[in-house]
Amino acid sequence: MPRIPSVSAREANPLVKLFYWYSKRRFGAVLDPLAVMAHHPRLLAASGMSEGAVEKAATALPARLRELAVYRVATKLGCSWCVDFGTMLQRNEGLDIDRLKEIDDYAASERFTELEREVIAYADAMTNEPMTVTEEQVAGLDAALGHKGVVELTHMIAVENQRTRFNHALGLTSQGFTSGEACRAPMP
Repeated sequence: MPRIPSVSAREANPLVKLFYWYSKRRFGAVLDPLAVMAHHPRLLAASGMSEGAVEKAATALPARLRELAVYRVATKLGCSWCVDFGTMLQRNEGLDIDRLKEIDDYAASERFTELEREVIAYADAMTNEPMTVTEEQVAGLDAALGHKGVVELTHMIAVENQRTRFNHALGLTSQGFTSGEACRAPMP
């Protein structure tokens, strides 16, 4: 149960109702973080615009790398909502979600390529407190992904740290995107 209650559709102002409509249309349900953030409609609008812009702009990396890094942040920080949603996103991208069970053992797992291991290690280093990013990590990723790819990867990891910390702090837990308990997010 969230630490702050969701804003019901009945209580929502017209702007929030528009966000709710879009969320239901796209994901099959109103996203819990959205329904909690609806207490602050202007912040919700700013966040929604930012998320939409990032989604459109983040195209330099293959989805498998981008989603893997985001998923790792969610598992490292323990946000069940983000893990649930991230698994659904990867499934909808046609990615191998079975290997996600081995993410904590990524360094030894044969289910991940060397580049994927580097991406996961970078997500760990950025999420550690204090951060433990090294010159060698950035140089290796830059050689593999280029400047644009490293900037996108770094941004996506930073954004997921924000999302995960918001959700975790407010007690948002798995919404059932992968189990079907709460809703069934549509396949693209």
